[in-house]
Amino acid sequence: MDQKLRATLDKWQFKAENDIKTAQLLLESEEPITDSICFHSQQAVEKFLKLYLVYKGIEPVKTHIISELLVLCIKISGDFSKLNDVDYLTEYAVSMRYPDDFYIPIFEEAEQALEDAIKVRDFVLNKII
Repeated sequence: MDQKLRATLDKWQFKAENDIKTAQLLLESEEPITDSICFHSQQAVEKFLKLYLVYKGIEPVKTHIISELLVLCIKISGDFSKLNDVDYLTEYAVSMRYPDDFYIPIFEEAEQALEDAIKVRDFVLNKII
């Protein structure tokens, strides 16, 4: 792998890992901020899927929609269809962040979002090693 590609992948991974770390810290805090946990979990999934696309030489589309990214990944490797159940995370990308669609997820929902982000991370990293 050339150094430029490796550097780009490292940046995608660094940012995605920081989203997971942020979600973990918020989940473990005395007063978990569940909407932020869900947001950062969604962001991590989005970035890990984009990391895979970059690894495969595809410029990722500018979208927050997980299903769109999964479709692109599935075209490369059908194994990604195993991740279709994480598409629900898309709702945490934008709509929940503003008072128009005010919604605060319960703790278990935030916990599941983080678990799914970790599942996607592990899946993608196993694909690019």
